[in-house]
Amino acid sequence: MSVSDSGASFAELWEQYAERYPHVVPQRGDVRDGVILHAGRDEVLVDIGAKQDAVLSTRELQSMTPDELAALQVGESTQVYVVRDGEVSDRIIVSLRLAAEQRDWQRAAELVESGEIVKTRLTGYNKGGLLCSFGRLQGFIPASQVTSIEARRLQDHPELFEAVQRRELVAKVLEVNQRRRRLIMSERAAMHEWRAQQRQELFASLQVGDRREGVVSNLASFGAFVDLGGADGLVHLSEMSWGRLDHPGQMLRVGDPVTVQVLNVDPERERIGLSIKRLEVDPWTTAGDLFVPGELVQGTVSHIVKFGAFVGLTEGIEGLIHVSELAEGDFGDPGNVISEGEQVTVLVLGVDPGRHRIALSLRQVPDGETTEETPDSEAMTPETDEADEPLDSMAA
Repeated sequence: MSVSDSGASFAELWEQYAERYPHVVPQRGDVRDGVILHAGRDEVLVDIGAKQDAVLSTRELQSMTPDELAALQVGESTQVYVVRDGEVSDRIIVSLRLAAEQRDWQRAAELVESGEIVKTRLTGYNKGGLLCSFGRLQGFIPASQVTSIEARRLQDHPELFEAVQRRELVAKVLEVNQRRRRLIMSERAAMHEWRAQQRQELFASLQVGDRREGVVSNLASFGAFVDLGGADGLVHLSEMSWGRLDHPGQMLRVGDPVTVQVLNVDPERERIGLSIKRLEVDPWTTAGDLFVPGELVQGTVSHIVKFGAFVGLTEGIEGLIHVSELAEGDFGDPGNVISEGEQVTVLVLGVDPGRHRIALSLRQVPDGETTEETPDSEAMTPETDEADEPLDSMAA
């Protein structure tokens, strides 16, 4: 039957024949599926469905490490790139490395279309930006597309590259030109979208009571913000330590790694409440055993307020000397009687661990002696309205 009789063109018949008998197809630049027939230091043979077996490029074979060669198992399926077909020489020469590169180029082209975010590692830099890995390919991130590193500073301070070498970045593929081996990527284009994805995943997974690792991202007078990987949570000043803190900078610095407990999650307002101190044992659970009404104890004045003075008794536990228990007579400001940082001996008037309160007295401490007298119960609860307010502050 002739071509004209079949009603099909020669090209169509050739395509049908090639599909049925693939051994006629191998051409330079093809990527073919194959099976390893032999793998030795001197030769690697691959069956690619052609009239003759293909042989791995001598140059590539010589560059392979013993581990790479050992990974080639007889009978294993693989893909190869046709470097030289059988029409040019008596052997079909193929490459495993170029086949892998070809897959990477195809993957990169697909990412341009999909806009998917990928992770890449830095491998070097030049005057225009950063070099990064993409499978077996080398990508390039222009300095204008870098957000996490001051790329231009590396030109004047090459020693800085050691600190960022092998760092993993998120990026989008912007441009692919295989002929020119051009693969352009952008961290800037990926960061906003990546953070949004991470935020969504984070809020979906967070549970009250979770223990999480994070990094301090910012400090404010009211607490510390911690990056949990996608969103920041707030550790309020009152949740940082069982002891007294006037500012979070007394305990943390930006960049510090920190372990936190999740207190509350509000996805709609994108707010996360965190605590550091709740991962530690509450020292107030043993306060009733350590401090007994009627005993004298040593402490350090930590804070003076208009209604009295707070005294640190042990790590995380403070007691209050109400202004009425500082001294006899009219002395005006509490600072006229006592100073911050001063070491004092005080009398324990009452202990309420559940409300985090210990009432103390300086006025009732005998000069140079210890007393076993139990103070009047009225001393624990002064009658004035002014006394009620400061006791509430001890619960913080």
